[in-house]
Amino acid sequence: MDDFKYNDILNMPRHISETRPHMSNRDRAAQFMPFAALTGFGAMINETSRETSKKHELSEEELSLLNENLNLIIKNIKNRPEVRVCRFIPDEKKSGGRYENFSGSIRRVDEFKKEVIFTDKTVIPIEDILMIEIAEEQL
Repeated sequence: MDDFKYNDILNMPRHISETRPHMSNRDRAAQFMPFAALTGFGAMINETSRETSKKHELSEEELSLLNENLNLIIKNIKNRPEVRVCRFIPDEKKSGGRYENFSGSIRRVDEFKKEVIFTDKTVIPIEDILMIEIAEEQL
């Protein structure tokens, strides 16, 4: 072992700086951690790959059925009719949106603002409604 190349410095005492404090092992390891140059890029890719649906344009027949059901609801509004609504929810970040079913009792139909207001204070614009099913016992 005497002919080992670094034998003269192997057992030397460790140098302690008088001007800089000793760095912890954790801080020393942090120097060698990978650099995240593309922070947020993964989230951007996920947002781009998220699919949205195009809003369905109602045919004359579908529009007529929707109007009939709304008129029935308006006539029976005192009974707070129970309905199931399929509605379109526009996406806040990109074009299109998604469809969602909602069930509840209708408190009123605001014909001026063109909104359906439910007893739980949910407000759905009539233009976003694809379909309304009224519970049979409500009429």
